[in-house]
Amino acid sequence: MNRLRLSISLLSILFLTLCFNLQATPLPDPLPPIEAYTQNMDRRAGFFPVYWDEETGRILLEIGEWETDFLYVNSLTAGLGSNDIGLDRNQLGDNRVVRFERSGPKVLLIERNLTYRAESDNEAERLAVQEAFAESVLYGTKALAATDGGMLIDLTPMLLTDAHGVAQRLKQRQQGTYKVEPKRSAVYLERTKNFPDNSEFEARLTFAGTPSGREVRSVSPTPEAISLRQHHSFIRLPDEEYTPRQYDPRCGYFSYSFSDYAQPIDQPLKQRYITRHRLKKVDPSLPKSAAVEPIVYYLDPGTPEPVRTALLEGARWWNEAFEAAGYIDAFRVEMLPEDADPMDVRYNLINWVHRSTRGWSYGSSVIDPRTGEIIKGHVLLGSLRVRQDYLLAQGVIEGYADGEIADPRLLEMALARLRQLSAHEIGHTLGLAHNFAASVNGRASVMDYPHPFIQILTEESISLEDAYDTGIGAWDKRTIIYGYSDLRGQDEATALDQILEENEAMGLHYLTDQDARSLGSAHPLAHLWDNGADAANELERLIDLRRITLDKLGQNNLAPGHPLAELERILVPVYFMHRYQVEAVSKSIGGYHYDYSIRDPDNKRDQPAISPVDQSAQSNALNVLLSTLNPDFLDIPQDLLDQIPPQPPGYNRDRELFKLYTGSVFDPMAAAETAADLVFRALLNRERLARLEVQHYTTKGNWWNSEMYLSMIDLYCSNIVLSYPDNPIKVSMGRLIYHRYVQHLLSLATDKNLQPLVKATVLGRLEKIEQADFGDVAFQLLIKDTLRRFKSGEDSFQIISAMPPPDGSPIGCGH
Repeated sequence: MNRLRLSISLLSILFLTLCFNLQATPLPDPLPPIEAYTQNMDRRAGFFPVYWDEETGRILLEIGEWETDFLYVNSLTAGLGSNDIGLDRNQLGDNRVVRFERSGPKVLLIERNLTYRAESDNEAERLAVQEAFAESVLYGTKALAATDGGMLIDLTPMLLTDAHGVAQRLKQRQQGTYKVEPKRSAVYLERTKNFPDNSEFEARLTFAGTPSGREVRSVSPTPEAISLRQHHSFIRLPDEEYTPRQYDPRCGYFSYSFSDYAQPIDQPLKQRYITRHRLKKVDPSLPKSAAVEPIVYYLDPGTPEPVRTALLEGARWWNEAFEAAGYIDAFRVEMLPEDADPMDVRYNLINWVHRSTRGWSYGSSVIDPRTGEIIKGHVLLGSLRVRQDYLLAQGVIEGYADGEIADPRLLEMALARLRQLSAHEIGHTLGLAHNFAASVNGRASVMDYPHPFIQILTEESISLEDAYDTGIGAWDKRTIIYGYSDLRGQDEATALDQILEENEAMGLHYLTDQDARSLGSAHPLAHLWDNGADAANELERLIDLRRITLDKLGQNNLAPGHPLAELERILVPVYFMHRYQVEAVSKSIGGYHYDYSIRDPDNKRDQPAISPVDQSAQSNALNVLLSTLNPDFLDIPQDLLDQIPPQPPGYNRDRELFKLYTGSVFDPMAAAETAADLVFRALLNRERLARLEVQHYTTKGNWWNSEMYLSMIDLYCSNIVLSYPDNPIKVSMGRLIYHRYVQHLLSLATDKNLQPLVKATVLGRLEKIEQADFGDVAFQLLIKDTLRRFKSGEDSFQIISAMPPPDGSPIGCGH
């Protein structure tokens, strides 16, 4: 009984304590109405109502709809100015489909995972996939006010975060460790705007840290405090009237893909569509019709003349392609209106971007991640590229032979390149990928990387007239026809397949980045910066052009009043004129012909899907490449050397000049070594050598293996060493060239990824080299000592690199 009374007493105490605590803990105050909270603030109507709180420097956002998807894009409006770091003015960031959700007073901004989905009418099926893969909460905060289900939040902390990944990029580029400094960051009200379908926000962010790299120091006035401007866009998603178009690997477009778990088991899980703008005819029954809504691009008003006119002209070439697809005036290019914001999603923009050094240009897009529809085309053109193109022209003609006024052909060639560049980058924003085989079809596409086609008229006369193509190419027209033809009322799959079959019948080749960019690429037609249907023939032509140009190069190529030392800068692109064609020719060796074929349901294809390059073509390629190792080719005329003094005060050596062993004095030996090294990189590529082994054992006929191939290279290099007994500089060049050959063999021998049979060949070749006689005791000792230390595994042994070449790509094209 006593225990029961005790239990009742304890329960009473607990009850009284709970009541006391409930009275002592006040309930949270209800949120004030939005109108009352914002009564003294600047309200800006638009997609999301926005309030500017002048007193606190905050941006407040009113949310009236919940769990409604919209597009969030971050970008960088004021950049760092360094090509190497890559944080450019008006650079686009990520595209994300997001929504606001609330839980009590808390508001979350959640990014959907659209990489994995179920395109199904079954809600449960869609939910099963959605719940299987993670989403991302990008921002969370508590509401400040509420009215009729709507809530007001402070967006400022999100605007002041490093959404563009600036700090990570600086760290990746080894430029230092930085983070956003809130006290030195604020909303940038001038570029914070609101429109019916998009809300635009901007902030000035200061990244504080300790710099550790040369690049960041070169472009920031105080590298410990880097201030950039970051932009955020909230965009209404397009309606559902857009129809995605099927991707085919032969079509020439970028692919947009996602995994669709609602697909039948006998269908691919991954769905692929092309990226493109929305475009429809007013009347699809007509062969030619106006567009319901034309595609309009706008040029940055900060672009100066004569560049402005050149960019407008090149950009407008694309209308010819849309006319071929059945449209009338469906693609236009205009100047950006004075009151327009370049980051406003309503404007497709061509930006003129300045950097401290030359670099790539880019064509990027804001894309609807649900469908692949391009909402905004966004081009970044590096402003220093035109000066590089001018320099290329300056090296091949005596542009200042008549005095201070430059030969007008110099500027015209540079502007011709800008027209092509403008068209190229816009092509990317229309959805088109690179076509690095277009030069085989007579420059059939602006989506290739063109080397200037400078013609030899006579030994005394050079023509720049046809250096770059004008107008859109045949491939470009066919690609626009595939992507933008209005196929309503037709069987789209059949119509698209017919377009691709017609491309093949026209003999148009298409090969893109994966088959062209690597030095070890296998296709003989896929190159960057090349010309001509036959790469070896074009290299021979360039060898002649280079010889003629070098023989004439001198003070008449340099503007009056410039230091004579600047002749070296003009010499660089002339001396290395052949470097990209060398890469093109090398791809025939161990090369294969193939295309992006798909299964023919009727089995009509009577050719193999892949076949090796003919042995005679490979032999011709090797012979032409070996000729570029000859000291006669690599030597620089003494008359020219006599005109190049060291750089004067204020003209420091930079990345665009030759690397020297000789301090400040120009070094023709180092130039020859560098040029030879570029050839050996191509000749002795490990993938190429492995393919030679495969071809030797799988192809009928007398095909090389790696042993035969290396023996021919060795014979040529050995002869170089012994061929110039009466010319000391060429004897020395021959030894430097052979030394580079040996170093590349050693690099192969130590390569863990080298095919074992090739490695055996390389080791055998090194053994023979150790026993060879080079006719000079000192050089013999150098080679033997190098190989001895390699074989013994001495800690002091290291492979010696050649002097690196001056910057090459981009020589005048985009990414």
